[in-house]
Amino acid sequence: MYTFRLYLIGGNMSRQPYAYRRQELIEPDWRRVPAWREVTQEQWRDPQWQRTHCVKNPRQLRALYGDLLSEDFYRDLERDQAERATMSLLLPPYVLNMMVPLSAVTTEAFYADPVRRQMLPVFSDRATEWPSHPFASRDSLHEAEMWVAEGLTHRYPTKVLAELVSTCPQYCGHCTRMDLVGNSTPQVPKLKFSVKQADRHEAMLEYLRNSSGVRDVVVSGGDIANVPWPRLESFVLDLLELDNIRDIRLASKALMDLPQHWLTDEARGTMSRLAETARKRGVSLAVHTHVNSAQQVTPLNAEAAQSLFDVGVRDVRNQGVLMRGVNDSQEALLDLCFALLDGAGIMPYYFYLCDMIPNAEHWRVALWEAQELQQAIMGYLPGFATPRLVCDVPFVGKRWVHQVDHYNRDRGISYWTKNYFTSIEHDDPYALAKTYEYYDPIQTLSAEGQEWWRHHDTTPEQPVAAKIPSTTLTRGETE
Repeated sequence: MYTFRLYLIGGNMSRQPYAYRRQELIEPDWRRVPAWREVTQEQWRDPQWQRTHCVKNPRQLRALYGDLLSEDFYRDLERDQAERATMSLLLPPYVLNMMVPLSAVTTEAFYADPVRRQMLPVFSDRATEWPSHPFASRDSLHEAEMWVAEGLTHRYPTKVLAELVSTCPQYCGHCTRMDLVGNSTPQVPKLKFSVKQADRHEAMLEYLRNSSGVRDVVVSGGDIANVPWPRLESFVLDLLELDNIRDIRLASKALMDLPQHWLTDEARGTMSRLAETARKRGVSLAVHTHVNSAQQVTPLNAEAAQSLFDVGVRDVRNQGVLMRGVNDSQEALLDLCFALLDGAGIMPYYFYLCDMIPNAEHWRVALWEAQELQQAIMGYLPGFATPRLVCDVPFVGKRWVHQVDHYNRDRGISYWTKNYFTSIEHDDPYALAKTYEYYDPIQTLSAEGQEWWRHHDTTPEQPVAAKIPSTTLTRGETE
């Protein structure tokens, strides 16, 4: 027999596991950082000033913060860049200003800050025994193997991913495309596209002209904020000429990390023309961004999102990543969702388990933790705005965390099924009959589970660079 207890105070239920509270967005004062005390509002809102003053190495960070941060922190960062980092540093002032937003910068606060943890990793963040999972790989989702034209991944039956560029205005340490995106690091010599950008884009369009079964295109990279506006407009207009394309999603983390880019007259003009053309042709045009912490949602972010709505963009949605120490609690995840929804009108859409790339184990959460988080956030948000927590399973695709077929919790191995062929599996008669594995971080397992991994004969997957013909990708700096 169940006993129900209802606590009513002033007509509202109280003592809930999570208490909703409407929070006003706050724009952190950049002048609290000594090096920015003379920076004017006009400069701060200038995207070119933001790009010019990016922090690209520990020396520049030291010049910015000086003795506000300890020498131990700078050494921690330098060691990470030398021994663990899969992405080079590239942080606009706007991103750095989100770290420790409401108080004086101290080393202790900097270490604990959720934005710092995702955007500025240091060596002491990384897992000690297993910084990488034994089955981690540089292209963990095998996207390049599924290229039907250079940079065009056809993984799902009706959807493709078009990587227009391999650079971003900012680099995230947990980037799933770390094999290709950004500059090389001591640990990761990056691949680069071998075909000129204009020719690559035309090859993508030609494939889509001959693929009537594709209706949905994600235009990404890298970040489309690094594609010149005229070139982006030309590519999307060409997509809009194709009768079979009904959904176009433009992916840009810079909407939140460099909102100034989206608030220029050129941005408004371009997006207005694209939105009007999409409306006339009955195509849904949306922008997808990437936010993982509530303190990343600011008034300027909300202004950038509103400018898209004002010119006719249908939706702005967030695709975040579940990250330990960033948003791996009910409170942190719901605070983020309400900040997006109430503060900026951005729809919480997906939160992915962090992909199995090298040196990412300190960020990743176990499947069972994600399942508990999905349960914990249900019922607080409107149903249409409740994000789905998903695992992007190699060779399978996005699967809701509760869709797992079976799960060995002791060894942290989950097994998944699928219902379609990828572009490389049409000759595999067993592709829809077998299960596909995904792995929890080993440090989340029991002592017995960890011991099993210490002695199990695992063969890490061959890096994707060794699988791709040299005529497709080459070593070196990205475009």
